[in-house]
Amino acid sequence: MDTLLRYYAFSLGFTAVCLGLGAWYGWASSGTIGGMLSVLWIVIVLSILEVSLSFDNAVVNATVLRDMDPVWQQRFLTIGILIAVFGMRIVFPIAIVAIAAQVGPIEAVSLSLNDPAEYERIVSEAHVGIAGFGGAFLAMVGLTFFFDNDKEVHWISAIEKAINKFSNVPAVEIGLVLVLVYTVSTALPADDTITFLTAAILGLVTFIAVHAIAAIIEEREAAKKAAGEIVKSGLGGFLYLEVLDASFSFDGVIGAFALSNNMIVIALGLSVGAMFVRSMTIHLVRTGTLAQYRYLEHGAFWAIIVLGIIMLLSARYHIPETITGLLGAVLIGLSFWWSVRHNRRYPHDAVTQPAD
Repeated sequence: MDTLLRYYAFSLGFTAVCLGLGAWYGWASSGTIGGMLSVLWIVIVLSILEVSLSFDNAVVNATVLRDMDPVWQQRFLTIGILIAVFGMRIVFPIAIVAIAAQVGPIEAVSLSLNDPAEYERIVSEAHVGIAGFGGAFLAMVGLTFFFDNDKEVHWISAIEKAINKFSNVPAVEIGLVLVLVYTVSTALPADDTITFLTAAILGLVTFIAVHAIAAIIEEREAAKKAAGEIVKSGLGGFLYLEVLDASFSFDGVIGAFALSNNMIVIALGLSVGAMFVRSMTIHLVRTGTLAQYRYLEHGAFWAIIVLGIIMLLSARYHIPETITGLLGAVLIGLSFWWSVRHNRRYPHDAVTQPAD
């Protein structure tokens, strides 16, 4: 219990502060206990929603972080979380409104506080582009994990082995995502089609660009290592994690408007969820949980593929966030149970066989 508290103490403290701010804001804005309790309830529900949608985010973060040097791990867990909390949960929705309404950031903040209904409408109208970008990026993240020629451990063997046979085909993941994007675009109204396709292509380009930067940096590190230098920047992984976290945040930010159109309440709730994702990431990295449970990553990446597909489809169809969170939780839960079962049958593998 003490070990768990060590990883989650900061998040629990942060939660207490946010709940205190929520209570104060609810009382100041309504002047009633009922209004205060209503705001607190929404903050709590938003926090739970964000955590349920983002557990797979924590697993993937840990997958990348475990291969980074301690300096860049710490930078992601400090600077990166500031970007996640304040950038994606506060600045991002305001930036959307500022661009869509062609107003300045101050006017956008004023709109969020004084006319939340209009603010929600503008953000919701931007959903088609967000769905295209985030869905394409996340689908690429998930597919790249399975289309890996070096991948030897398989969870859903029949499917994953079949996928792995095509891992040598160049750009097969990009082709699949483009087919999916085009298929969804045919069901969209004409006015939304170009926006959706443009955003999805930008999502693909961003994924390729981030990996290209990482490859260039790794090549330079290899050259320095060959020259006897011990240097590892981790910049490529840091950039990748930031874009990945942003893509994961899209559905939570948009889905939050189903519960409230007040920007302050949304920011408090989602920020609590973001801090718990940080704690889960640290927990997974420090305890080596991914190595202990060999199929946990598989479940997370299957959940990412599902989330990417749902985000793309959400440009045309309304899909409740509870379904997204439930599907992700089921996939990760099954992969965890499958890992436990494997460890019981083959206890030697639980120690010596690392996860993919």
